[in-house]
Amino acid sequence: MTTKPLLLIDVDGPLNPYAAQPQRRPAGYATHRTRPTGWTEAESRKPLRVWLNPAHGAALLALAGSYELVWATTWKDEANDWIGPHLGLPRLPFIDWPQMHGRAPRGTFWKTQYVLDYAGEREFAWVDDDITDMDREYVDQHHPFRALLMRIDERIGLARPDFERLAEWVAT
Repeated sequence: MTTKPLLLIDVDGPLNPYAAQPQRRPAGYATHRTRPTGWTEAESRKPLRVWLNPAHGAALLALAGSYELVWATTWKDEANDWIGPHLGLPRLPFIDWPQMHGRAPRGTFWKTQYVLDYAGEREFAWVDDDITDMDREYVDQHHPFRALLMRIDERIGLARPDFERLAEWVAT
């Protein structure tokens, strides 16, 4: 049996276009208020605003036949409580970052080294708003299996062409 490639999904940026114009929710998105761990009254009296597009859930589930969906977000398992239900997603495995926002090799994003550890000997696609050319180069040099790193604009979030690209990549 062939193992499916991983689809590693960041929340803030790809699913929650947090950098869109303030007070102006993008078309197709609904506002949700959350209080994930660390979002305490001391930080803000208001719950955290998250914009989510329910169509993303169906698009991700359509890809689940070809990918194993995994949260690759600082929300970790809390994405299963605060994000997944609004998108109609089942509970997903998640990367339990050994350290967040720490030093990273050769100018890469701090998540990159841990994404490679998690992927092991599997192919993967990764959607995140912090991916750079340095991350792509690092993955090319340190991961001998196919990998697709897609930087998603944090003002727009995942769009139809992104889902199409993910479907095309896994089909080749």
